[in-house]
Amino acid sequence: MAAQDAEEPPCDFDHPEWRSAQTVDGVEIQAEDICRPDNPNTVAAVTKGTNNVAPDVLMQSGLHPDAVRKHTDRDDDGDPDVVEITLEVQGLNEAGGGAGGYAIAPGIEPAFWVFAPKTRGMVQEGSSAAANIRMPSPPLRVEAGDTVRITLENTHYVPHTIHLHGVDHPFEVDGEGNDGVPQASEKPVEPGENRTYEFRAREPGTMFYHCHVVPDVHVLMGLNGLLVVEENRPDNTVQTVNVGAGKVRHPSAAVADGYDGEFDLQYQEVDAELHRIPQAQEDPRRIAKAMNREYDRGEADPDYFLLNGRSFPYTVRESLVAVEPDSAYRLRTLNGGSETVSLHTHGHKVRIEAYDGVEVEDGQEITRDVVTLSAAQRVDLTLNTTDDGRHSYGDGVWFFHDHREQGVTTDGIGPGGTITMITYASHQKENGMPDTNRPLDRFFDASYYRGEVPVWRGLDAERFGEPPATNGSDGGGHRDAEAKGTETPAQGSQGTLPSTIGAVLAALLVGMLFGGWQAGGGRPW
Repeated sequence: MAAQDAEEPPCDFDHPEWRSAQTVDGVEIQAEDICRPDNPNTVAAVTKGTNNVAPDVLMQSGLHPDAVRKHTDRDDDGDPDVVEITLEVQGLNEAGGGAGGYAIAPGIEPAFWVFAPKTRGMVQEGSSAAANIRMPSPPLRVEAGDTVRITLENTHYVPHTIHLHGVDHPFEVDGEGNDGVPQASEKPVEPGENRTYEFRAREPGTMFYHCHVVPDVHVLMGLNGLLVVEENRPDNTVQTVNVGAGKVRHPSAAVADGYDGEFDLQYQEVDAELHRIPQAQEDPRRIAKAMNREYDRGEADPDYFLLNGRSFPYTVRESLVAVEPDSAYRLRTLNGGSETVSLHTHGHKVRIEAYDGVEVEDGQEITRDVVTLSAAQRVDLTLNTTDDGRHSYGDGVWFFHDHREQGVTTDGIGPGGTITMITYASHQKENGMPDTNRPLDRFFDASYYRGEVPVWRGLDAERFGEPPATNGSDGGGHRDAEAKGTETPAQGSQGTLPSTIGAVLAALLVGMLFGGWQAGGGRPW
């Protein structure tokens, strides 16, 4: 599960030019002022269509020509009304090969299974194709009334399906099952096979798609994502795939009319025991047995908590909510896990606009600073940055996180988990990182999340550094000691002779003071 230790700069990115607003092959792309923005070529390709975009743009996107095909303007309103998406199933960080080196936090590389837009060529670390294969499975966007066909090409080694959760879709198409549920509608898509799911959504809203084969395991392995049906408008060519989630750099016409920007935020927890299985063996039969018959979902104990496929501090590289004053932003949130999430915005109160794809009635919207997401739930929010004492308290770097304490840890160490920040432009560095009061550098260190670094050492190394050595230990790194199979005194060692005698004398003294006085009915104070 752990990556090789290495010193890691908070922001190291080869394409700073991607951050600026630009037009690529006629597609207008908003600025994305964060450390690691989306590839503008990918945004252009999935917006215009991989069958319509210029060859050099398609090449730089890493996508296959069939990844997102768009054609046929049936209603003559200036945008295509037939959208054909091809998704593959890819493994990340598995023993059997495939895409590797995907870290959720410093030194932490669990295995995942994801849906990914069809890529071209060999997937090699650092390539444009590899950048499209990551957590979470990508948010998909279509327009209400479009004919949408999603083809699942099962490039994985176990069966999968796609279930269109909350999306208006027929149970069968041409006599074939279309709901993705093996127990009710169709047999699963086996390795090397493909199936096309079709729908024509009549209502806009924020929906969900996920695998429905052994969903208690496959969904949590990463096979789930947002599916947004946008309001039908003229000249409304939407960004069909948002790789990595986060900011939508080409928002729909309806969103552009009412908002200055839009963000996709997907939350999920990770049980290291489950995600370790594909790293321990390569035989699909052994993996299936371990996952489906030996792993007990009822005893799951989450270790990692993700926002858009990363944990803090990596979240601030990719999922920073970068804003301007006096503006409005649409936040589409999804809980892709099974643990409840309680989202809290520092410095702001957000307005709830929709639950599970259904708009809240006018005048019934709720404004609050904690929003609860149950498993599979979607909630649409408006973040208003008007400094009026309610919607916003003013410019700054404001925390945005799950208010369950466990949700802001990584393997039990904090700060970690789903923490990101609402960051105003006046408080951002040139490289897109937040300009915080204290540097974040110390968190970009694998040893920190192994428990080897005192949390407050940077304040005062003498007062808050490692405790004095005992029993020959160096006083720190309890997780390192566990990994080596040794015990620190806190883990049950008997200590040195002087410390043992001291403990006995202390116990006798406590007994005399408290036990004796209590027996006599009195107290020593």
